[in-house]
Amino acid sequence: MSESNFENVVGVLPVKDFPAAVAWYQKWIGRKPDCEPTEGVAEWLLAENAWIQISLDPGPAGQTSVVIGVNSIDVQRATCAAANVSVSEISDYGFIKTFEAVDPAGNKIVFVQAIQNQ
Repeated sequence: MSESNFENVVGVLPVKDFPAAVAWYQKWIGRKPDCEPTEGVAEWLLAENAWIQISLDPGPAGQTSVVIGVNSIDVQRATCAAANVSVSEISDYGFIKTFEAVDPAGNKIVFVQAIQNQ
């Protein structure tokens, strides 16, 4: 297999109310944005070379989803609950477990844990 040319991934989530969105993402991520490269844009590094970005863009706001892989679905759900972020119940598909949260603009954040065969 040849060496990949890819360096990073950024999931972009358009929002209507930038301050409310920043506050909501800060709650479950647990910190302020890692950078705000321009007015109306905030970014968080979630894992090595994996970012999410919110951007003030009312037109497509609420029509986006991002899938975030986690080591423990239970730990992530507890983290969201501790931050008062409403989430769905956990769905178990046998090979993955998922739950989702919806940001203030209506974008879906889907958390996924791969299930290892025992």
